[in-house]
Formats: sequence, structure tokens, C-alpha cells
Amino acid sequence: MQRRHFLGAVAALAATGFAARPALALTNARAKALVDGLVGEINRVISSGKPETAMFADFERIFTRYGDVPTIAAYALGVDGRRASAAQKRAFQSAFTGYISRKYGRKFRDFIGGRIEVNSVRQVKSFYEVQCTAHLRGEAPFALDFMVSDRSGKDLFFNMKIEGVNLLLTERTEIGAMLDRRRGDIDAMIADLKRAG
Repeated sequence: MQRRHFLGAVAALAATGFAARPALALTNARAKALVDGLVGEINRVISSGKPETAMFADFERIFTRYGDVPTIAAYALGVDGRRASAAQKRAFQSAFTGYISRKYGRKFRDFIGGRIEVNSVRQVKSFYEVQCTAHLRGEAPFALDFMVSDRSGKDLFFNMKIEGVNLLLTERTEIGAMLDRRRGDIDAMIADLKRAG
């Protein structure tokens, strides 16, 4: 079990790096409750013993339940989203969700037996940061922080940092590289994304 596998896996669910968005009625307790639920579901899936394909479906469900998927997908697409049609944006969000679930779902199996502890919550400008510690077998504990907002109308995470590293930027870079390989063709990139992961 390697740390980079874990880091990649949790990146999928946090997918992170959005502009700060104003919190509405969100509180410390609600932000913590969201992350408690997220962590609990991840732990249940990795300890379930299910086949890999069934785990992918579970991780996709977790991602769509706890993550602000439209915002995460829009951030990953970046400035190219400005020229994408509404249909292309919908297709990208769907393909991106499946891609994330496959890509990082495979890595989750590498840290079966690990655990994440929720330590504290603090308000940071217009959102809440839930500070956690990840414990893996054979690895030193490390910081794992979720950024939570209710700007979408629901309490959802929109960002994550591991040891201070903003992980959604990695996915934005990867999507940008896929577009570059397709000379900016969004439809071709979406088709590639459906097969990737």
C-alpha cells in the first residue's frame, strides 16, 4: 500500500481548488457531519469485499452524494468550459464522474485497513475546512482537509487538500492534457474520458 495510491484515491472524491463561495446556513457541526458521513461510507466500501466493478458503482454514488459534482467538473474542464455547449458540459460531467470513480476506485483497494479521523472544523472566510488525519498501515499519519460549502443549496465538499496540496489541480491538468492531445476537440476528449480510468 503506497501513499501515492491513497492520495490519488481521495483526490477523486474531493475532488479541489475552487474560488471561495459564501457559506449560507452551514455550521461547524454540519460540515463535520458531512465529512463523518463521507468517511464512513468510504470505509464501508473498502471493507465490503465487493468485486472491483461493484466498488466503482459505490464510489460513484458516494462522489455524487457528498461532492458538488457540477462545480468540481466545471473546475476540471477549466477555461475550455466557456466554449463548450450546454450538451457538451452535461456529457463532460457524466463522463468525468465515471472516470473519477474508475480511476480512483481501483486505488482504494490499496489502503484497505486504513482509517481517517475527523479532528476539527474551522471557518475559513466563506467556507468550512474539516481537518482530518489519515492513518494507513505502514505509513506515518498525514493531514487530509476537506473544504465544505452549502452554496449549491446542500452541504457538499468542493475541495480537498492532502498535506497542503490541492488535489483537484491535478485533475484539471490531466483534463487539459487530454484536450491538448485532441487539439482542443471537446467531444473527442469526452469520448476518451469515457474509456479512461
